Amino acid sequence: MGLIGRKASAEALRQHAADEETARRLPELLEAARQAEHAFHEAQRDDPEADTPEVRRLSAALDTALTDAMRAAYAKQRALIGPRGYDDRIYRRKRSARPEVKEVTSLAESLLTLRERHRLHGPGGVLREPVA
Repeated sequence: MGLIGRKASAEALRQHAADEETARRLPELLEAARQAEHAFHEAQRDDPEADTPEVRRLSAALDTALTDAMRAAYAKQRALIGPRGYDDRIYRRKRSARPEVKEVTSLAESLLTLRERHRLHGPGGVLREPVA
């Protein structure tokens, strides 16, 4: 059977439904990340050298918010590709070239970069020393 008549598997349909549900939350998760970032930077601005429990708590909240938003963006990417994309790599690759998928992919990668930069530089805004 060729690719034209191929249907998505039951597991792919289940994963797609879960990704659509997660993707619906993307706007609220992006707003939560913005708020967490604002609160973290406000605390840092008040005392840039402080490594207080409050700054660490806000740093962890920012990390969590960025992670949740990034996961939702990747879920939206998979949802836009469609259920066949879970089973068929060629179909997934072709659908990944669509402008709306590229836009969401760019957002997800930006969120990943922000999270990793935050993890590397930590609450104090300086590169953490590697653990020996």
